Amino acid sequence: MKKADRFEGYTVNVFLDEDGDYLAHFVELPNVSAYGESPEEALRELATAWEGVKESYRKHGEQVPLAPARKKYSGQFNVRIDRRLHRALAIEAVKAGISLNAIVSQKLAKNALVKNNGVRS
Repeated sequence: MKKADRFEGYTVNVFLDEDGDYLAHFVELPNVSAYGESPEEALRELATAWEGVKESYRKHGEQVPLAPARKKYSGQFNVRIDRRLHRALAIEAVKAGISLNAIVSQKLAKNALVKNNGVRS
């Protein structure tokens, strides 16, 4: 049986602050946070805070934000870049015998993998 995700896909960071208390917060929603004397207590308090945040959204007729990890993505987005960079990438793509989209996708994927996994190739 799959364990329930009490934080609905949000990434939680817990750390010991300079005062010796544990702080738990959502990486994607840093204003949603809670303190505790232990990591477990901070997480329990964060769960309580999260329920309060969701109730506030509902009370004001707003949708609770969906965690980025839970969203559906189309695989398309537009990016405006400096024309010199556009030219350099287009030239690199032609030299590699691939499309501009392919070269940009490769570069983004490589960078994202390094950032998310801490791995360099």
